[in-house]
Amino acid sequence: MPLRRSLLALAAAATLSLPATAALDTASLLWTQTHAGAGSVPFLSEIVSFDAGSRSLWVSGPSGVDVLALAGGHSLGFIDTRGFGDLNSVAIHGNLAALAFANASDRRLPGLVVLYDTTTRAPLAGSTPITVGALPDMLAFTPDGSKLLVANEGTPNAVADTPYGLPDPVGSVSIIDVGARTVVAQPVFGGLVPEASNMGLNVRQPGMDWEPEYIAVSPDGRSAFVTLQENNAIAVIDLATNSATRLIGLGSKDFSLPGNQIDARDNNSIAFASAPIRGLYMPDAIAAYSVAGRTYTVMANEGDFREDNADRTTVGGSGVESRLRVVRDGGFAAGARSFSIRDDNGNLVYDSGSILDQAAAAAGLYDDGRSRDKGVEPEGVALLTLGERTYAFIGLERTLAGATAVFDITDPAAASFVRLLVTDGTGGFDRLLRPEGLAAFTLDGIGYLAVANEGADGLNPGTALWQLTPVPEPGTWALWLAGLGAVAALARRRG
Repeated sequence: MPLRRSLLALAAAATLSLPATAALDTASLLWTQTHAGAGSVPFLSEIVSFDAGSRSLWVSGPSGVDVLALAGGHSLGFIDTRGFGDLNSVAIHGNLAALAFANASDRRLPGLVVLYDTTTRAPLAGSTPITVGALPDMLAFTPDGSKLLVANEGTPNAVADTPYGLPDPVGSVSIIDVGARTVVAQPVFGGLVPEASNMGLNVRQPGMDWEPEYIAVSPDGRSAFVTLQENNAIAVIDLATNSATRLIGLGSKDFSLPGNQIDARDNNSIAFASAPIRGLYMPDAIAAYSVAGRTYTVMANEGDFREDNADRTTVGGSGVESRLRVVRDGGFAAGARSFSIRDDNGNLVYDSGSILDQAAAAAGLYDDGRSRDKGVEPEGVALLTLGERTYAFIGLERTLAGATAVFDITDPAAASFVRLLVTDGTGGFDRLLRPEGLAAFTLDGIGYLAVANEGADGLNPGTALWQLTPVPEPGTWALWLAGLGAVAALARRRG
């Protein structure tokens, strides 16, 4: 009997891993959808979250949430949220959706989190808006859903080429007890000493407080990792004590090294070459996963300049990097034009080098006009395990058509590029631009990737859904069932 159970388990495990072997080769675009929004506020399709209960996608934009049917992508209803402020993000756990709002009149003021029932698509009965820090920009539930973390970016008001309007709000993370529906802690980072280990450089842009951008919670729910994008650092929060415990500088990337070549000139001629310049990683989105009991973080190293442009200048001179835009204080490029994997101590385990830019160029999608800034600007991150393989999906904000790079990250130190997923307008689908938010998930044994695309200057925004794993053909199931029967028969004979 034990042998039979073992063989059956082995056969079942083999079945689960079958789709993963060809999952990304056969990935197909199921649909694209544009959004009407509400009133005069444009809907930019910024963040997307999956609701398994209603088999729908909640897509947030400044004016509200468009709820899309997973099957077909048609709208099931629009939730107008303008009365709460400017909507920045949505996250779903179970039948609870959390929405984050910046103050519509002055983003330096405290923002709100409003809890919605995904069944009724209305604010949760008996709940009231929860006041959080300034400019809440991203939300993350703990795996068990008991806590909700809110990244309060706390950015001053800004107008391009005009100094920031003071005061500069304090960046923080609001930790909400979901059961009590109240903020139980709001750690800040000013009292922490930046760690020098593996830091290299930790350039804080002058005149700015630490600015939380994105949060990843470890799979065991014990820690949260917070990207401080403009500060080129991550913070670590101990979720047992709800306190910030570490501040880790991320150092810089040497673009003169082999494998790190960049196209530094926006001259209508794409040429990747080594350049005597370093770039600050400055990650935007972050995700976490576990391998052999250890937590690793995956970061999209987008880079960012101050919104008032006070820290931005060009290299100058006559080298290939002469027109490259850099941070005035230190002369570093903003961003690493890559995604990275780091261990739970912030040590760099893997960096994609120049793969993202060169893959876009090979596909005819590289936007040479962005060469002097940050290349393809990797921004969004989503992770998904299919069978025995774990994949990272990296949204590329600046390409000629909406593109998401896929990497196999099963072994963190030996990640490998798989392919690009592109919504280029072929096959009767909408051409979408600038992936912002990504959501990867499985349903009924099939893997999916939803991509919210904010568009460029109001053009080509929308949401796309990719099916990553094929639905097994009837013949495939028949062969598998026959094999399983043979295994079972063998088990009976030997048992």
